[in-house]
Amino acid sequence: MKIDVAERPGVGLDGQERPSEDVVVVLPNAVVVLDGATTLLPGRRSGGWYATLLSGQIAGRLTGYPDMDLADLLAAAIGALAREQDLVAGDAPASTVAIARWSGDTVEGLVLGDSPIVAVTAQGPQVLADERLATLPRTGPGYRSRLRAGGGYGADHVAALRTSAVGVDRLRNTEGGYWVAEADPDAAYHAVRARWPRADVRQVLLASDGVSCGVDDYGILDWPAAVELVTTAGAQAMLDAVRAAEEQDRDGARWPRPKPHDDQALVVVDLQSENRD
Repeated sequence: MKIDVAERPGVGLDGQERPSEDVVVVLPNAVVVLDGATTLLPGRRSGGWYATLLSGQIAGRLTGYPDMDLADLLAAAIGALAREQDLVAGDAPASTVAIARWSGDTVEGLVLGDSPIVAVTAQGPQVLADERLATLPRTGPGYRSRLRAGGGYGADHVAALRTSAVGVDRLRNTEGGYWVAEADPDAAYHAVRARWPRADVRQVLLASDGVSCGVDDYGILDWPAAVELVTTAGAQAMLDAVRAAEEQDRDGARWPRPKPHDDQALVVVDLQSENRD
């Protein structure tokens, strides 16, 4: 088996470099990718802080309870972290979660939030994605309209982003809204899940949205082309392609997004590498 991990930090709301808030965990029978949500208010605990601690809770359970149902496992991890850190639902940092786990017979995937998993089979890429955040109804002009009009990044953009976030945050972990890991363990049971026979799966890709945006938002590749790229050139090549596209749209007018560059994380698990020429 071969596992290829590529990571690159993005920038903060001020446009300056800072440590990535994406977290990757590689275990003998599983991979976890978490994308900590950017904290929009100063002085608050960061999504990266939360994602790092949650990754430890998840990894410990994947190791200690290798057959535990993934939703039960994630719920237990969220609950334990909330108790340890006195986190309050609705007022805590948050993170997406993507877990891929494999055994001799099966490959499982769980996705909570916009960090997709792609299982590559003989029929092509099978995408496991949670699209609830992306499909929320947009009300008001929002920061995207401002960027499309040429407003660019800066203090006015941050103010518009914070205004937009108020409405979105009201829908976090609610029916009809979207779901992420935060302080409510029940969020785990709203994850999107899939299971595939291991013999059918050639590769598994796990990506934060700083990578999957190249397919879902920018359209510079589709998933078959992305799989071909990482197979022939490695996971880093996918990160490079996304970053190169963003460099051609530094003001966010073509592809409106919260930051010029998001954190990037991509893991490619080659489950059949030993069978290839």
